[in-house]
Amino acid sequence: MRLCVLGLAAFIATCFVAGAIFIDVHWPYRYRVIKPMLEEVLGSKISIARYHRVYFPHPGFMATDITLRRDSAPNLPPLGSITSVTVQGTWRDLLLLRERVDLVDITGLHIVVPAIGSRENHEDFPPGSTASFSGPTAVVTQLRLHDSLLDIVQADGNRLSFPIRMLTVGNLQKGQVLAYSVDMRNPKPTGHIFSTGSFGPLNSQNLGATPLSGDFKFFDVHLHDIGNVSGTLSSAGHFHGTLANIEADAISNTPDFAVGSGHPTPFNTAVHCTINGLDGDVILRDVDAKTAATTIHVHGGIVGSPKVIDVDMAVSNGRAQDVLRPFIHDQVPVAGVVWLHGHAHVDPAKGGTSFLDRLKVDGTFDVPAERLTDRANEQNLSAFSQRAQGATKSKSGPGPTDPASTEQSSDDQASNPSSDVLSSLKGQVRIRDGVLSTQKIAFQMPGAATDLSGSFNLRDDTVHLNGNLRMQTDISHAATGLKSVLMKPLIPFFKKDNAGAVVPIAITGGPGNYKVAQDILHKK
Repeated sequence: MRLCVLGLAAFIATCFVAGAIFIDVHWPYRYRVIKPMLEEVLGSKISIARYHRVYFPHPGFMATDITLRRDSAPNLPPLGSITSVTVQGTWRDLLLLRERVDLVDITGLHIVVPAIGSRENHEDFPPGSTASFSGPTAVVTQLRLHDSLLDIVQADGNRLSFPIRMLTVGNLQKGQVLAYSVDMRNPKPTGHIFSTGSFGPLNSQNLGATPLSGDFKFFDVHLHDIGNVSGTLSSAGHFHGTLANIEADAISNTPDFAVGSGHPTPFNTAVHCTINGLDGDVILRDVDAKTAATTIHVHGGIVGSPKVIDVDMAVSNGRAQDVLRPFIHDQVPVAGVVWLHGHAHVDPAKGGTSFLDRLKVDGTFDVPAERLTDRANEQNLSAFSQRAQGATKSKSGPGPTDPASTEQSSDDQASNPSSDVLSSLKGQVRIRDGVLSTQKIAFQMPGAATDLSGSFNLRDDTVHLNGNLRMQTDISHAATGLKSVLMKPLIPFFKKDNAGAVVPIAITGGPGNYKVAQDILHKK
């Protein structure tokens, strides 16, 4: 019996020693093995300050204080650093000699990408450098990266910092499609990004041809970070294609969009665009931005380095008040159906310049049937239209231009909004340095028409337009009471070809105090 026990003990000891020798011979986590494996995973040359093996509960190792460099740029500052890396395998894979890693867990990765076009960037990422990275030969079941930071240095020396809360990559292996999920922050505009999808297989000879697809959410986005605009945007969408040609569709909601001190206005947007993941260029194929009852159609691009925005915009059968509301703090001055077409150009943000400083717009618009939104001004305009047609308080016969417009007296119109005069506005405009200006705006109403030129300041909502008013009747009808009597001697001076008066006028004022007045002295 004693011999049997001794024999069993000897057998167990022999198996233990044999197993230990087997593990030692085939241990996959030696420093000389794991260092090149990490270099394959990270795509960089690394140096490790501290390293030790881990046997239980999972075979593997832990490394700390890791520095990343490029082979091609040994004399430049490090590309990045890592606080710690933990690699875990399974005893089953080890005993079966499988080239498989169950988990690579990276904490505190910090990558610094030099400014595009700089000597450092060229030396860190020389042409063709991506060909040296095609993924590890061993299967990494899961790569997990958390509490990390990607810094991209800009030409002015400032950094765009992308905090990465968690990046998980599954099935990481050379020549294979990997699955990923990422939870991170965007620096400008600040916002939260969450995305899941697939990437690969990596085309190391032509990185832009690498396929990818996925879904994303971009929310809690603060638009004030990108210029003199404001609002909090949330969006979600899907993308597919290759890294250099990503087709993306998204919908977004901004409940409080405004330009400058404009009124916060809800915007819902649907976007179809193409994105170059290598240089960040975006081609806007089809964008529909809807606010209230108006849809703004947009197409164009955001391209170059630094990025320049060039887009074409169109509104068909929209509402003027919807278009103006995000630009104007108080009540919009006019309401009515609008058609417009225009081109907008936004220069890069340099030296703290505001959005309105960088915005340039050239376009045309047509508001065929508008009303002034201020009741007092609209009533005055309606009364003026009556007088311009030759109507008086005691005369309510149909006028020569719009029979319906003179069926009621001026007093009746003042108390009945449905009898307000409908005017039309049509012209060409341009925006430069926050000022909307025009050389020709045609304004018409029953009994009168004007050609105006001047400006509207988008910063303080003030207007200053000058032009000539052409009336069907004489100048005395431009005023009432004693003023009308006093102006009768001036009738011959304002007559043009016996067709009625031509009177200089000015539209001036600011929010709550817009005025249309005679400008006989042509004040500027």
